[in-house]
Amino acid sequence: MAISRKILSTMEKSSWIRRMFESGAKLKAEYGNDNVFDFSLGNPNLDPPAEFQEALSRHAADTTPRLHSYMPNAGYPPVREKVAGFISKEYGVPLDSGKVLMTVGAGGALNVALKSLINHGDYILCPSPYFMEYQFYCDNHGGVLNAVPTGPDFLPNIERLAEEIGPRTAALIINFPNNPTGTVYTQEYLDRLGEMLSVKSRENNRTIYLISDEPYRKIVYGEVEPGSVFKAYPHSMIATSYSKDLSIPGERIGWLAIHPEAEDAENLVNAAILCNRILGYVNAPALMQRVVGDLQGISADVDIYRRKRDMICDILGNAGYEFTKPAGTFYLFPKAPGGDDLRVVQALQQERILTVPGRGFGREGYFRIAFCVEDAVIEASAAGFKTVLRQFK
Repeated sequence: MAISRKILSTMEKSSWIRRMFESGAKLKAEYGNDNVFDFSLGNPNLDPPAEFQEALSRHAADTTPRLHSYMPNAGYPPVREKVAGFISKEYGVPLDSGKVLMTVGAGGALNVALKSLINHGDYILCPSPYFMEYQFYCDNHGGVLNAVPTGPDFLPNIERLAEEIGPRTAALIINFPNNPTGTVYTQEYLDRLGEMLSVKSRENNRTIYLISDEPYRKIVYGEVEPGSVFKAYPHSMIATSYSKDLSIPGERIGWLAIHPEAEDAENLVNAAILCNRILGYVNAPALMQRVVGDLQGISADVDIYRRKRDMICDILGNAGYEFTKPAGTFYLFPKAPGGDDLRVVQALQQERILTVPGRGFGREGYFRIAFCVEDAVIEASAAGFKTVLRQFK
């Protein structure tokens, strides 16, 4: 067989989201789009803000000679300067453009960070539930993801994380606001996490890096203020994208920032720049770099997602589901009635409701609802959610 055995194995256990998408396509072909209620994909359904459209038109019309030539692998210096200014203000730590790398989305940023840090056989700690691609990203570079379950509130237990850290632990990946739970980490929590990492780094005589994946940072609803990993821990890196806050996931544009006081920060920056090239990204998309450089701090209308969150929470609450109301993102992660997330997701499919089982995020017994859909889809799903819950009572 021509296909790699490893990739065949990965295909077997990979994305539940993809499987739900394929099931949804069949249902839509049979019943029509309007009669299938698809909550499977975290695809922003808001249009980009007007400022994006204006910047896109302006930069696309630019006919400056040699505008489309090669650039530094880290990205356009003026764009990195603008991003660094935003990061300094947002995260409360002065940062110069030399610590910023423009990337092919947050996924590109994470792969660059991991390849820069991992020695073969190293462990990467991660609270679960987690974004499912982390496992594959670590494996890409010879690392092993060590997923540590969170408690009922989905906050990682810091003492439990500490117990998992050993001499082969290279980094801890956190994701907040979290996909799939919507959990937001406060500054007080991050400070305690940073203190623990400092202690464990000394104990193991190896600096443990903190990689924070934050593409949903601007989609928060005011109940909890997101903290700053840069304030909490010097040996930290932030990976993010403009996919969610500007509603441009298809454009694959983001950045990686390295704390100015991180151990061996200059070498780490140079390693990341090299990895951006040798991983095949070379540089982030040029047009999108120029566009987002003008849009620092701009985001889509979060109040629309807040309204959708409240709508789906009302529907599930009235039906009798158990869940924690998300403080951010456009995801809800309810408990699966009866405890079997796959059975619940399959039962929902019978009602033409598409969701994703929690096991796809490393946490059985829950399921994910992506409520970044039209209001009519949320409203029309109410009867089906009630019907399924009655089956498991």
